Amino acid sequence: MNSAYVTSKGQLVVPSSIRRRYGIKPGTRINFVEEGDRIIFQPVTREYIDSFCGIFKQKPGEKSVVQEHLEERRAERDRENRK
Repeated sequence: MNSAYVTSKGQLVVPSSIRRRYGIKPGTRINFVEEGDRIIFQPVTREYIDSFCGIFKQKPGEKSVVQEHLEERRAERDRENRK
């Protein structure tokens, strides 16, 4: 188990073994996520961002939310024009 101390300025030094393992370099953005009584330290690296690729990909034959919205608006406009 690695541990660190918070400095008087509120800074936290991440142990070098953790920095190497997760590709944390100077300037790497870190997100802190609260989960119950725990704080999760999530480095925002290229690998982290790439892990989200494709999670919102449409299945074959499925309409996008934008497509559905445009069709609904078109139908509303058609109903209003008929009145």
